[in-house]
Amino acid sequence: MSDTLQRFLFEQASVRGELVQLDASWKAVLERHDYPPAVREPLGQMLVASVLLAATMKFDGSITLQVRGSGPISMLVVDCSPRHGGDELGPLYHVRGMAHWEGEVPEGDLAGRFGDGNLAITIDPGKGSKRYQGIVALSGGSVAEAIDDYLERSEQLATRMWLSADTERAAGMLLQKLPAEKVDAESWNRLTLLAGTITDAELLELEQPELLHRLFHEEDVRAFEPQPIAFHCNCSRERVADALRGMGHDEVMDIIRSEGKVEATCQFCNRHYHFDAVDAEQLFAELPQPGGGSTRH
Repeated sequence: MSDTLQRFLFEQASVRGELVQLDASWKAVLERHDYPPAVREPLGQMLVASVLLAATMKFDGSITLQVRGSGPISMLVVDCSPRHGGDELGPLYHVRGMAHWEGEVPEGDLAGRFGDGNLAITIDPGKGSKRYQGIVALSGGSVAEAIDDYLERSEQLATRMWLSADTERAAGMLLQKLPAEKVDAESWNRLTLLAGTITDAELLELEQPELLHRLFHEEDVRAFEPQPIAFHCNCSRERVADALRGMGHDEVMDIIRSEGKVEATCQFCNRHYHFDAVDAEQLFAELPQPGGGSTRH
């Protein structure tokens, strides 16, 4: 089953795990922009990481991972939105991602690709709840090491990730100590050592049940029903209209007079939005006006 999240639990060790494989959803991201390999790899890994992290939290909002740097890759953003709709398979995870880069991006560690950068993780529980954001300096040689370091410092949860991506699939695995439960060091070390034997080829090519068996066949593992993942972008014409209203009537009309139209393109899905003079006037027609009138004439 492609594009799935597989949760599992080590019954005797108070450690949880997750496996994620993205096929169609990853290809949907790649179809929208022509990313060079050195950009594609961290983008795919970060996309998988967003699902792995979202699966450890119980909310219907979203989690966003963003890296800003001074190097060839100036920005990379992914987000994942769980949707608990009563589906018998559990929540559907919506994912999307994009990156900005300039010039030739070297292969190698994060410093060579991003330069001096920061990693920000934003959790938005939705439903009017307050957003939480943590920002740390981008560290480590890989996306997995950077996120492990972030969680160790900000969340104080022992977590390990293994991430990989190519042109066909992006995949990853997470192990994490259960919150508020004591996990003996020997069990944690044993499980992370076993998980650390995984290769990129195994992570990308083996199906999840086979991968779990190969790594942990001597452990007491309980696997849950796989949960589906899909590419989805929540951009819309109304969201763009709201942004134009925020610019103000005069500024929008100045653009119309200069360019003949206002155009916007979603950086995630590459969808184009077009507003002409009539559309632009309609945006502001129902807004309350200073001095008492409720419509623009």
